[in-house]
Amino acid sequence: MAICRTLAVLLIASLVPVEAAPAAGTTVHDARDRDVIIDNPSRIVSIGGAITEILYALGFEDRVAGVDATSLYPAAALRDKPNVGYMRQLSPEGVLGLNPSLVLAVQGSGPKETMDVLEAAKVPLVLVPETFSEQGLLDKIKLVGHAMDADPRAACLTTAVAHDLAQLRELRAKVTKPVRVMFVMSLLNGRAMAAGQKTAANEIIQLAGGVNAVQGYDGYKIVSDEAIVAAKPDVVLSIQRGKDSLEAEAIYAHPAFALTPVAANKSFISMEGLYLLGFGPRTAAAARDLSTKLYPALVPQAEKFVPAALTANCRQ
Repeated sequence: MAICRTLAVLLIASLVPVEAAPAAGTTVHDARDRDVIIDNPSRIVSIGGAITEILYALGFEDRVAGVDATSLYPAAALRDKPNVGYMRQLSPEGVLGLNPSLVLAVQGSGPKETMDVLEAAKVPLVLVPETFSEQGLLDKIKLVGHAMDADPRAACLTTAVAHDLAQLRELRAKVTKPVRVMFVMSLLNGRAMAAGQKTAANEIIQLAGGVNAVQGYDGYKIVSDEAIVAAKPDVVLSIQRGKDSLEAEAIYAHPAFALTPVAANKSFISMEGLYLLGFGPRTAAAARDLSTKLYPALVPQAEKFVPAALTANCRQ
């Protein structure tokens, strides 16, 4: 049955009519190290909150045919557009059923079976690299803009974001004693899942002028109580996830965190997930806000930092 369903989806995809477009098209080199030719970016399924945010910032909301569940900003995206589900739990029917002429998906979207079907369909699929760095953020904007054949708009937005990152560096230079921050995604049966290196959390901590208290591994991992005590975090950072949000009191009452400066100083910060970790145009603003929470003395300086990405008109 699963094979039949996959074949049916591929057949539908091969028959889906799309609007006529110039033969030349636009070539995009994506995260698979492949060149993708885009002839008609008129109906986009956007998978990844940062991609949706960039498309809206570039003025292409009318071309967005559908979004994924992480596309929380702007609020109109999920409110007005069909939702194809969580980016790591996509179905090919949900994506191809929207009759897209282009699928823009952040690297890491899945599952693999769905991505294989999308890749085999006669709809251009661009996997946007997810590199958690200043340059990675700028490159993401450039790639999305190029896929839309809108390089001037992308140049406008990257200039604004680069300006914000420069302001952030000036703010970060005021930090004299970096605090040790542990990003905790959740407590599973009392065990903390913490962010190591090569994560959005690690990079945002550094952008804000902090130091990741967790070293020695990449990605997210359950850490032992002994490792928590040894890490000596000054602050625990987490994200708001509705009823699944990690609460400050749960951290302070945890036997391992109780032996660290986190509990002694009652230092717990929780921020909206896409804003903090999305690595879209608002990232510098998110790092600024985190920096002022880590270093209240920086508030007067931070108030002079007005993010250009939030006010720039890069829509034409």
